[in-house]
Amino acid sequence: MFSKKQKIAAYDPTLVYSHNGLFGLPFTNAESDVVLLPVPWEVTTSYRPGTAKGPAAILESSPQVDLYDEDMSIGWQVGIGLEPVSKYWFKKNQALRPLAEKCIAHIEAGGKPTDKKVAPLYKKINAASRELNTWVKKESSRLLKAGKLVGIVGGEHSAPLGFMAALGERQAKFSILHIDAHADYRIAFEGFEFSHASIQYNAGKIKQVERQVLVGIRDYSHQEVELIKKSRGRVVAFPDRGLKRQAYAGITWAKQCAAIINPLGKNVYISFDIDALDPSLCPHTGTPVPGGLEFEQVFFLFDALLKSGKKIIGFDLCEVAPGPGANGEWDAIVGARALYRLSLLLAKSRSRM
Repeated sequence: MFSKKQKIAAYDPTLVYSHNGLFGLPFTNAESDVVLLPVPWEVTTSYRPGTAKGPAAILESSPQVDLYDEDMSIGWQVGIGLEPVSKYWFKKNQALRPLAEKCIAHIEAGGKPTDKKVAPLYKKINAASRELNTWVKKESSRLLKAGKLVGIVGGEHSAPLGFMAALGERQAKFSILHIDAHADYRIAFEGFEFSHASIQYNAGKIKQVERQVLVGIRDYSHQEVELIKKSRGRVVAFPDRGLKRQAYAGITWAKQCAAIINPLGKNVYISFDIDALDPSLCPHTGTPVPGGLEFEQVFFLFDALLKSGKKIIGFDLCEVAPGPGANGEWDAIVGARALYRLSLLLAKSRSRM
């Protein structure tokens, strides 16, 4: 049995180790500073499915990620592990998704969640979502207790709610930096209490969440606008259109990032929906929207957050979905690189490198 130090000495980061774990790294999860929890769940996805397969697709793509990082050249040495994808939750997702599609079709045809035809289906799905939240909270709490730095890999964007609740039990207060094409502040969207479109609304119920900053949003409802206005500054939005107009008027992204970071508290949780990016970078994501951010633009913001002295306490990366055909791997290729950078930033923020 080799120690972690011995593994680092023997490992050549210039080679591709497809037989190893996440990113081809040689470490066990016990040896890794960063451990990620996959959540293969897409039951409430309102447009198209696929995100439940995101964690597995990212894992498959990850050995092709070159481990050299310009800002954190030996960052890989902290170790980044991925917990096994739960067969239980993947199977449960596959069983419930057809029921959710019946509910969505009923709503789109003018029906209501309380109608007898679908009410039992909603009850079953909402109960399963509560069970999932409990499981995510339990598993992430276990990892936190073991001293791990934790991130969630979705799945749809409802996946990290249990982790946010677990952090709430360990932090007196924290802020959420929400990078997304959507505000995700809908109340029980399409009848689903824990909808992918309700993650920030539900996160707002966690009393330790002091501020929610929404960046890059460009597809949101009248209801969400009113809820943001009524939050009295607890929710701050930086819509994509406003950011673009400022850029066209000569406001630099660095200045915009400073304005985004300013409302955040000392402890920050990053919630990153891949659909915040330009759709050319995530063409198969669950709910793509024209416009959006560039890859390095997002990570410039995260770098600025780190340089500001604020502490990253965790993150999620959600809505990565593999697609069919020759170009189906592109989303996972982008997602794997985003996941690697997020993991290194989390480790650097917590002085693990």
